[in-house]
Amino acid sequence: MTITVGHDTSKTRKTLSVGDQSVAYYSIKAAEEAGLGDFSKLPAALKVVLENMLRFEDGKTVSVDDIKAFAEWAVKGGKNPREIAYRPARVLMQDFTGVPAVVDLAAMRDGIVALGGDAQKINPLNPVDLVIDHSVMIDEFGNPRAFQMNVDREYERNLERYTFLKWGQKAFNNFRVVPPGTGICHQVNLEYLAQTVWTDVDQNGENVAYPDTLVGTDSHTTMVNGAAVLGWGVGGIEAEAAMLGQPISMLIPEVIGFELTGEMMEGTTGTDLVLKVVEMLRAKGVVGKFVEFYGEGLDHLPLADRATIANMAPEYGATCGFFPIDAETIRYLDNTGRDKDRIALVEAYAKENGFWRDADYAPIYTDTLTLDMGTIVPAISGPKRPQDYVALTEAKTAFHKEMEETFKRPMGKEVPVAGEDYTMESGKVVIASITSCTNTSNPYVMIGAGLVARKAAALGLDRKPWVKTSLAPGSQVVSAYLEAAGLQEDLDKIGFNLVGYGCTTCIGNSGPIQKELSEAIAEGDLVATSVLSGNRNFEGRISPDVRANYLASPPLVVAYALAGTLDINLATDPIAQDKDGNDVYLKDIWPTNKEIADLVHETVTREAFLSKYADVFKGDEKWQGVETTDSQTYDWPAASTYVQNPPYFQGMSKEPGVINDIKGAKVLALLGDMITTDHISPAGSFKESTPAGQYLIERQVPVREFNSYGSRRGNHEVMMRGTFANIRIKNEMLDGVEGGYTKGPDGAQTSIFDAAMAYQDAGTPLVIFGGEQYGAGSSRDWAAKGTALLGVKAVVAESFERIHRSNLVGMGVIPFEFTGGDTRKSLGLTGDETVSIEGLEGDLKPLSEVPCTITFADGSEKKISLKCRIDTAIEKEYVEHGGVLHYVLRDLAKS
Repeated sequence: MTITVGHDTSKTRKTLSVGDQSVAYYSIKAAEEAGLGDFSKLPAALKVVLENMLRFEDGKTVSVDDIKAFAEWAVKGGKNPREIAYRPARVLMQDFTGVPAVVDLAAMRDGIVALGGDAQKINPLNPVDLVIDHSVMIDEFGNPRAFQMNVDREYERNLERYTFLKWGQKAFNNFRVVPPGTGICHQVNLEYLAQTVWTDVDQNGENVAYPDTLVGTDSHTTMVNGAAVLGWGVGGIEAEAAMLGQPISMLIPEVIGFELTGEMMEGTTGTDLVLKVVEMLRAKGVVGKFVEFYGEGLDHLPLADRATIANMAPEYGATCGFFPIDAETIRYLDNTGRDKDRIALVEAYAKENGFWRDADYAPIYTDTLTLDMGTIVPAISGPKRPQDYVALTEAKTAFHKEMEETFKRPMGKEVPVAGEDYTMESGKVVIASITSCTNTSNPYVMIGAGLVARKAAALGLDRKPWVKTSLAPGSQVVSAYLEAAGLQEDLDKIGFNLVGYGCTTCIGNSGPIQKELSEAIAEGDLVATSVLSGNRNFEGRISPDVRANYLASPPLVVAYALAGTLDINLATDPIAQDKDGNDVYLKDIWPTNKEIADLVHETVTREAFLSKYADVFKGDEKWQGVETTDSQTYDWPAASTYVQNPPYFQGMSKEPGVINDIKGAKVLALLGDMITTDHISPAGSFKESTPAGQYLIERQVPVREFNSYGSRRGNHEVMMRGTFANIRIKNEMLDGVEGGYTKGPDGAQTSIFDAAMAYQDAGTPLVIFGGEQYGAGSSRDWAAKGTALLGVKAVVAESFERIHRSNLVGMGVIPFEFTGGDTRKSLGLTGDETVSIEGLEGDLKPLSEVPCTITFADGSEKKISLKCRIDTAIEKEYVEHGGVLHYVLRDLAKS
C-alpha cells in the first residue's frame, strides 16, 4: 500500500542507511535543530507520538504548534493536554468486535450508495488484520478428542459469521483475516504481525521507516507495547474511523514512569509481578495516561514478562504500559523469526532517532513510582476485580472474609451431587483454565505449568473430579514447544488437554460445567470458584455457575486444579496425597527457575516460530471450504440471526443535525461503581427466558444453538436485547434484584429492553446514572451501540473509563460527570425522577459545565451542574452528526 505523509521535503526528513537498506525517516534530532524545541527528555512512548506529528504535519490537521507542544510538555513537568490528531499505522481486530465493525463497513457501503456516492470509497486506508479467536467454546475437555470436537462445533455455530468475514476479506482492500484455530489476536500480533519499526512506500515512491503503531478493537491490544509497539484498545466505532483515514483525536497524555529494580526471586512468575503492578497502578490512578516502564530491573526482565505487564494495562486503567526498545527487544524479534534486515533496521532506527533504552536513559515523567521485583511473592487476584491482589499465603483467609462480607454466605455447607461420591460446597474450584493472551504468550509460565503437571503426574496426582480443566494456548507455537519438551503429555495426564487456540474461559467461553454440579450449586446457593490464567474476572463473565473468579499464573492454575478448592493455604497445606498416601505440598511439585529457563532455551526456537507462522492466513481445510460471493455490497440474508443490516445509516440525511437539550428524560437504570462493559453488554451465554433468547426462539433457533452474545454481535436485534442484561448487574431502582431489569413506564418491574422500547414508543428520552469508573473493562463497542439503540441520550456518572467514554460519544450518546461532590446517593436518586439537561444547544464548548434539573416523584426540584464529557471539538462534531461513522460517511459521500 502507499502511505500519504503530511509533507515531502521538510527539514525533519532524513535518510538512514542500514546494510543494503536506505530509508527515509522523520528525525526528532532534526526537529530540535530546526528550532521546534528540546525533545531530548521526552519518554520514548511520547516520542512515538511526536514522530507521528512530524510525519503528518501539514499545517491543518497537524500544525507546527502541535509539535512544539511536546517540548512544552517537558518544560511543564510532564503536562500539556493539547488536542492533537494522531494516526496509527494499522488496526487489529478480533472476531467478536471485528464482525460488527465489518457489518458497519458493509452498511456504510449501502449508506454511501443511498447518498449517491461510490461503494468503493468505503475501504480501509490503513492495513487491518482480523484474527478469529473469540469463537471457540469449551464444550469438550479433558480428553484427546477435545480440540477437534470443539473446532467442529465452532464451525457449526459460526459458519454464517465466517462466511461474512470471508466476503469482507474479498470485498475490502487492506483487510486480512487470520482463520480460526491459529491463535489469540494479541499473541499473533506480538509473535508475528508487529515489527516494532514499520516501513512503507509514500506518495513519492520512497521507503519510509517509522515506529510501528496501532489501535485495536480489543482492550488488550496494549500487550504489544511490551515489544515497544505503541498500541491501545479502542471501540470498533473509533477503529472503523481510523481505518477510513480519520485521525484519532486525543490529548497529549501524561506519562507515569514506573521504575522496576532488582530481580524476580525463586518461585515467582511474571503473573505474580503483573498482579502487584495492577494493584499499585489502580491505587495510583492512571486512567487516560500512558505508563512507561524503566529502570535497571528491565535488564533482567524477559520480553515475555514485559508483554504480560503491558497486556494488563486495561486492568490498571492506563491507555498503555510501554517498554522502550532495548537489547531484549532485539533478542525477542530474532527469536520469534522476524526478518534479519528488519531487526537490523529496528536497532539502527531506535538508536538514531532517540528511542533506544540504555544505561543513560532518564526521561522526564509526569510522576513516578517504584517496585523492587525482589519483593514479589506468589499471588492470585479476585474474586471479582483484577486489582483485588491477594498474596498466596493469605488466599484462604481472604476467601473466608469474602464469603462473610461480600457473598454473605457461611462456609461448610455441603450439597450432594447426583450420581457422584463427593459433595459440593462453597470454595470448590469448578473451572481451572490455562487460557488468555496474558499468560499463554509467556513460555516461562507455560513451561512452568507443564513441569508442575509432570511432577504431579509422577506422584500419581490428578485434578479433582469436579474441576473442569482446559488448556487454550494463544498460538500454535505454544503447542510446538510444549510437545518438544514432552510436557503436553504430562498436562494431558491431569486433564489439561488442548481445547482450542483462542480466548475461551477469559471471555466467558468456558462452556457448561457438569449438569449435576450446576444443579447442586444452585440448590445450595453456593459460591463456586474458578481459577484462570486470564486478565479479567468480572462478575458474571466466566460462567453463570461461578460467583468467585481468581486470576493466577498457569502453574498455580494447575495446583488449584489438583487441590480443587480455594479453602486451602496452598503455601503450607498439603494439596493432595500421592499414590502411597503421603501428603504432597506445593514445594514438592514446583519447578526451579533454572529448570524452567533451561527448557525454554531448548524448545522455544526461531525455527518453531518460522514454521508455525509460514501460512498464517491460509487456514485449515474447513476455512478453505467456506464459500462466499464477490459482490461489492453485501447481500444481507434475511433469515440470518447472526448478521443483519444495522439501522444506523438508513434514511440518513446528507447534512448533520444539531445537539439538542435533553428534556423530560426518564431513568432507565441507576447503577453503582465499577459498572464494566461486561455489565452493559455481556459476551457470554444467555438463557431462553431473556429477551435475546425469546427473539431467537421466535425464529426457531434451538437453545443449544444460541451460542453467545459475543458471537451474535453482527445482529443488532440480539445485542439490543442483551444490553444491560448481565446476570449480575444490579439496578438500584429495584431492591435486591440481579439481572437486566428496571421499572417500565407503568412502574412495574420489566426487562430493560422492554422498558426502553415502551419509552421509545412514547417518545420519551432516557438517561442512565452510574458511579465511579463507569465503563471499565473491554473495549466493547456494543456497550455504547446498545445504549444508543435503547434510546439513551445521556449517561451521568462520577467518572468514566477512557474507551467507553469515547465509544459513547462515537455513538452520539453524551457522557456527563457529576460535579461539586454530587453523586446519585447524595442526591437521593431512586430512578423515579425526571431529568432535563440544558446548555447543549448552540456554542457548546468541550468539557464545559451545563445545568441539569432533577424533578423528583413528589414534584420537588434540584438543580445541579454536570461536566459535559464531550472532550474535544471534533467530538462535538461527531455528536452533531449522530456519531463518528455518520460523520465519516457524509464526508466521503461529499468527496
